[in-house]
Amino acid sequence: MVNFKDYLPFTGLLVFGNIENLILASQGAVAHVNPFILGVLSIITVIMWLLIGTYGTKIAIKYADYIEIFGGLAIIILGIQSMLEAL
Repeated sequence: MVNFKDYLPFTGLLVFGNIENLILASQGAVAHVNPFILGVLSIITVIMWLLIGTYGTKIAIKYADYIEIFGGLAIIILGIQSMLEAL
């Protein structure tokens, strides 16, 4: 059984990371990427993140504060990039 308390320090990163995935997927749709290929690549990426998150949490939990900072920074940079490209 999954203990969700292990994932609690990463909650913000999970939420905003998923929002960023939606933004990147919409960029692919606007760029007229083949939706089938985009969907398959998205599913592969989600499965990879699930595996990394499931097995990497026990190792990464001691670095949760640093991961949160760098992950948040990456999400902000990608968000700004997508807004600038939308202009």
